[in-house]
Amino acid sequence: MHTVLLDMVMSLDGFVAGPNNEDGGLHDWYFAPSGNAVFVIDELIQSIGAMILGNQVFGNQPDGWDTPYKVPHFVLTHTPRKPVERGGMTFYFVTDGIESALAQAKEAAGEKLICVAGGASTAQQFLQAGLVDEIQIHLVPVLMGGGLRLFDQSGATKLEQTRVLESPGVTHLRYRMVKE
Repeated sequence: MHTVLLDMVMSLDGFVAGPNNEDGGLHDWYFAPSGNAVFVIDELIQSIGAMILGNQVFGNQPDGWDTPYKVPHFVLTHTPRKPVERGGMTFYFVTDGIESALAQAKEAAGEKLICVAGGASTAQQFLQAGLVDEIQIHLVPVLMGGGLRLFDQSGATKLEQTRVLESPGVTHLRYRMVKE
């Protein structure tokens, strides 16, 4: 059985991006990790077997983007595109929905985690479909005041806290979805 982990960075007021899709410093901790952030990033690198992300997260760069996660990436999109290989990984473009992306990620991941890495719309689709087993939120002490919320489309869901780790500039919260 594969574990599907939703892994997102979020501001203290619940936003994953600002009003104009700007970062607003949410990822500063990631690009200069210290304390437990080093452990959390290394743990993700070691435990993830495949990643799923939305086309906006992937961006418009023709050669993809650089990432330390050297695993197959499945990019949800409406526009068919040939796979892109870059830096030891392949980006596959999935046009037939989240279930297809998940099935392909499961096949590629072996026994490792499948990480849903955003954006907000992709995360919301997985949450609404009940396809997420665990959620890891990297909570940054920033108030964005507006933008894209992660949990805008979620219904009532019970979570079990499994871990809290503090790092300079971020608190890492991990939860297991309670499925009744």
